[in-house]
Amino acid sequence: MHFPLFTSLYGRIFSIFWFTLFLVLVVVLSIPHFDPRKQTDLPPERYQELLEIRDKLESTFKQDHDIENIIPVLTDPRRFRQLDSWHSENRSDDNRGDRKQRFFLTSKDGRLLGAERRDLPYKAIRNFVSSIDNSNQPMMRLYGRFMLSGPVPITLAGNEYFLYVGMKLNDPPLGFLIGLLDSPFRLLLATMLVSTPLLLWLAWALSQPARRLEHAAKRVAKGTFDIDPKLEKGPSEFKQAGASFNHMVEAINQMISRQQRLLSDISHELRSPLTRLRMANALATRKQGESPELTRIDTEAQRLEMMISQLLSLSRMQVDSHNQREHQLLSSLWEALLIDLKFEAEQTGKALTFDKVPDRSLDCHPQLIISALENVVRNAIYYSKDKVYVSFSTQGNQLIIHVNDDGDGVPADELESIFRPFYRVSTARDRDSGGTGLGLAITESAVRQHNGTVEAHKSALGGLSVEIALPLVI
Repeated sequence: MHFPLFTSLYGRIFSIFWFTLFLVLVVVLSIPHFDPRKQTDLPPERYQELLEIRDKLESTFKQDHDIENIIPVLTDPRRFRQLDSWHSENRSDDNRGDRKQRFFLTSKDGRLLGAERRDLPYKAIRNFVSSIDNSNQPMMRLYGRFMLSGPVPITLAGNEYFLYVGMKLNDPPLGFLIGLLDSPFRLLLATMLVSTPLLLWLAWALSQPARRLEHAAKRVAKGTFDIDPKLEKGPSEFKQAGASFNHMVEAINQMISRQQRLLSDISHELRSPLTRLRMANALATRKQGESPELTRIDTEAQRLEMMISQLLSLSRMQVDSHNQREHQLLSSLWEALLIDLKFEAEQTGKALTFDKVPDRSLDCHPQLIISALENVVRNAIYYSKDKVYVSFSTQGNQLIIHVNDDGDGVPADELESIFRPFYRVSTARDRDSGGTGLGLAITESAVRQHNGTVEAHKSALGGLSVEIALPLVI
């Protein structure tokens, strides 16, 4: 086992986890340092304020030489209001009048004078006095809503004492932080909130390459075999997976192209012996005259030539069709085609009607997708008695096309087979009908290449209904 590199997925998870844990620990350990209840040095402005209070107290009690008379008045907030009123009038802060001050005296040895043990601030002032290490360095500390400051030296009744000032705050500083420190649940919640952005970033950073790979797989499923250089970015594991995926797509492209070119080459090569066969048959007819055998040979040769022509047409459309996609409006694909087919149907005494083509777009190979619908409609016109109806509808991001005719239809057990190449329905599509059995196979191949589906059902008109479903551009 070796130390993970940051470029790997393993290394990134390891590094970001410990980095997140480190930041959370820093936050948790640093929060107590901002606790206003922690004893801190007295700010200069507050120290100056205490000196003014001390001078006022010394001036107020300069005529009184008995400390026992001074202490009850000084330490009882209900009896000593004159100084507090004076101080409230001369304060410059916004909380003036909201904070009531209390005064406490200690002897030089730290003994608290005049405070009753039942008094609520008693424990606080005793704790504060005992925590003072240097009486020449005034401190301040918050106890709940009670802020204590001191000491400052004061001379009363001819003796030296230390003065402490307590102040009840309606709105203590950093009240939210105090509540956070007093509640473990709140502290845990705050820690989770601090770590959440980092964890979200970690999840996003790790999921991005997976999403790119997912989107690339969906494009391949839709028949778009594009190589995506972005797949080869990110952690080394995803780089390797992306590179392998691109190699796979490239191999599929080559395989499809080779297969389609092979079909095209075979079809093209078959034409030469077929042409020679028809020429030999024509020469034999000229020498020997018409005969049923020679007529049959010529008929089969014509059918074979038609079949090869359709195979060549199919192969030309399919060669690199997966790399020749473009956005096309549905109306530009099929509107002119349906108008032409309607005219052709009228020439044979049949009626073709169709809905308005939806104003949506399709990502497709135009020639293939035009041929797909053309073959189905021509097939319906050929086998119908009087009527052919083409309907268009959309369901979400999918286009649904129904081609219905009033012909003899197809037996239920053969509905799935009519899309197979060279398949002919036993009751209607025999060799005498002139069909090659490739039209619906071309349609099925084209629709499947566009990630669509094609199915056959019994039509409401009595004949065959072919349903084509294709994904639309979002």
